[in-house]
Amino acid sequence: MKTKTQLASALVFLFGLLMAFTWSDGVLAEEGDEAYAKGGAQDCMECHDTQPTTLVLHTPHAMAGDARTPFASQECESCHGPSSDHMRKVPGELIPPPPKVVFGQNSITPIEDQNEVCMSCHEGGLRINWTGSEHHSGDVACATCHTVHALKDPVLVKQSQDEVCYACHVEQKAQSFRRSRHPIKEGKVTCSDCHNPHGSFGPTLLKYSNVNETCYSCHTEKRGPFLWEHAPVRDDCTNCHTPHGSSQPRLLKIRTPYLCQQCHIEAFHPSTLYSGDDILPFGAGERILAKGCLNCHPKVHGSNHPGGVRLTR
Repeated sequence: MKTKTQLASALVFLFGLLMAFTWSDGVLAEEGDEAYAKGGAQDCMECHDTQPTTLVLHTPHAMAGDARTPFASQECESCHGPSSDHMRKVPGELIPPPPKVVFGQNSITPIEDQNEVCMSCHEGGLRINWTGSEHHSGDVACATCHTVHALKDPVLVKQSQDEVCYACHVEQKAQSFRRSRHPIKEGKVTCSDCHNPHGSFGPTLLKYSNVNETCYSCHTEKRGPFLWEHAPVRDDCTNCHTPHGSSQPRLLKIRTPYLCQQCHIEAFHPSTLYSGDDILPFGAGERILAKGCLNCHPKVHGSNHPGGVRLTR
């Protein structure tokens, strides 16, 4: 009698397991939940065994020994979601349904859902202002800029970051070919030296609160304080300079003296309207040749000299 009772209990237990779990082609599906691959990344690699997909195995995301990484949990499906339908072989169908989450700007997965996967880990640090930023408001997917399945994400490498940004910012790309520019092509300066693409408190995704503070992070000698200050300089560097490239020297918007005469037109000699008549061979106006106004006023960013009230020294 006791043996029959034990046998009945065992059958009930096995029946319960059968109802709770169903097996299908290498996938374990839990009742009320979606299934993950039994073999993890090994199951994925049965089909996705070529580059660039396999390169993810050589990146920090695949550090299974680090609990903070995707491969420490459900491996590929930590990011792509439980994808039992994608792995199940359906008779008569050559192409299986896509994974639950497919990344990319033109993916069938909503961008909000894609970015939610990324931000579940990468929500702190420089990304703390992502929500509400220009890129977030513009429905830009993380995978539009970042390439996870790569040995080195191009957007994180100085020598290649600019081309990633230029894919959208074509006007800035055109400006980078002008004669006066920052050394971006040489890899000495990159877009993220000035901008935080994940959001900031400053305008146009600048890393600092305003234009001048951003410029001063490199051009510290222009910060001051100065005994004699130049008002447009203290106001905004872009009053005179265009940061992404210019046809004039020193990233100036237009050449001197015309740049200076946008403000200085009512007192002393700047009231003279300069034209081509002052350029050789028609003339030789000392205020328009070579550096123009800077021939006499070289301390245009400010002066600490007691006699530098006119920024002459």
